[in-house]
Amino acid sequence: PLERVYASEDCLSDGASPGKKLGYPGAYPFTRGITPTMYRSQFWVMGMYSGYGSAEEANERYRALLDRGQTGFSVALDLPTQCGYDADHPLAAGEVGVTGVHIGSLADMERLFQDIPLERVRQIRTTANAIGPIIAAMYIAAFEKQGVNIRKTRMFIQNDVLKEYFARGTYIFPPEAAVKLSSDVIEYCARNLPDWTPLAMSGYHIRDRGSTATQELAFTFANGLAYLDQVCRRGMHIDTFAPQIWTFLSAGIDVLEEVAKFRAARRIWARLMRERYGAQNPETMKLKIFAYTLGGNLVAQQPLNNIARVAIETLAAVLGGVQTIATSSYDEAYAIPTEEAATIALRTQQIVAHEAGVCGTVDALGGSYAIEVLTETFEADVFNYLDKIEALGGAVRCIEEGFYDRELSEAAYRYQRQIETNDRILVGLNAHKSEEEQKIPVFKANSETEQRQVERLQALRQQRDSALVAKTLADLADQARANENVLPALIESVKAYATVGEICDRLRAVYGVYEASHVF
Repeated sequence: PLERVYASEDCLSDGASPGKKLGYPGAYPFTRGITPTMYRSQFWVMGMYSGYGSAEEANERYRALLDRGQTGFSVALDLPTQCGYDADHPLAAGEVGVTGVHIGSLADMERLFQDIPLERVRQIRTTANAIGPIIAAMYIAAFEKQGVNIRKTRMFIQNDVLKEYFARGTYIFPPEAAVKLSSDVIEYCARNLPDWTPLAMSGYHIRDRGSTATQELAFTFANGLAYLDQVCRRGMHIDTFAPQIWTFLSAGIDVLEEVAKFRAARRIWARLMRERYGAQNPETMKLKIFAYTLGGNLVAQQPLNNIARVAIETLAAVLGGVQTIATSSYDEAYAIPTEEAATIALRTQQIVAHEAGVCGTVDALGGSYAIEVLTETFEADVFNYLDKIEALGGAVRCIEEGFYDRELSEAAYRYQRQIETNDRILVGLNAHKSEEEQKIPVFKANSETEQRQVERLQALRQQRDSALVAKTLADLADQARANENVLPALIESVKAYATVGEICDRLRAVYGVYEASHVF
């Protein structure tokens, strides 16, 4: 909870001078921003999280949003794709194309990017995590086949599988193997595709699972350190790959807390890079932040109120100095957003950018006693959590021992109790309720998508070179067993039109499958 008032004596408890503690935008520790001019020079990337049905349907939505001024986009994948199942797998039944677009093979990826000017889009993101290496291989193969200059593309692969084990659920392999595979992508991109983002340490899903803002940062960075340690053990210096890494955080509705969280995140990361890893390159110390307005704050009751919530969350992200924003749509409590709702969400960003008057100065709230105290509190609390996680054995051990699960379950319970006791007010849900139901358009998925994907999959298996598929999959398994970087073998398997399910089955045979232990 906030104090009644903050004053100068509440700040800078360690005795540091204000100038040293805060610095300037574009200078260590980057509390005030990672560039000197921030939005005065260029707005953040405005990229919506979207995708559904077939590759053609998702492609149509991407092109429509690009025509409306979107400068990047995020590829939402359906659950079968994220969990490594083909469209005809029994576990995929009823889920193909529902929560995102189904990508079963290179053929789908080719259709997804048809007629999209890839070299002019500032950023293309994807939610691939357990299948992060496969999606990376598909991008590489698709661009090569289409004649795209791959070094001019800006691909952003989430590739943070650790948070899946306790926040989201689309894991496949045991955590140690998953860290290895994610690190393969980081290493490969550092050596071959230096402008790609091979990892976005993800706190958004942790927050949506019910964490506090402090836990969001602490668990995100603890997971990130696991990947960094793995890559460093391969003989790579932190400065050769960390500049490519981003973080993906939520933008919540508590404006002061969120602004302080983003500022503290930059300071914490800068310190970790310099003090833990000995980074010398300033780019390594600059935390690039992708913020997504927190869907967990949106409610189904009086859904048009969610437009106001998203606008406030967007403002918090902008005042916090992030580099990319995706805005939630007001109808997400019901279904995948309609095109109209997605357009309103995009327009929300554009209004904040052009009309709200908050982009003309950098770190507009910097120096506020409240903001500075909150920023320092975040910094201290997150480092305390990181020390505790380290003492427990690190991120993987915290997953295996259920530490993260217990922490998030307790935080989510406290939050829900606040709502039920009216200590936390959500307009339309537990206060200012309406007896009249607001009727809004709801997106309806194409019921024929799944059958069409199954038919395409069957045709693909008949048309491709089966011997080549078998050889590339065998080579992939050999590389995995030898503990080599699997990206080169994955690229060859993808080019042969091996499917996501077939590739994952080969890797399951090598690494095994993770069975979660539930914590109550």
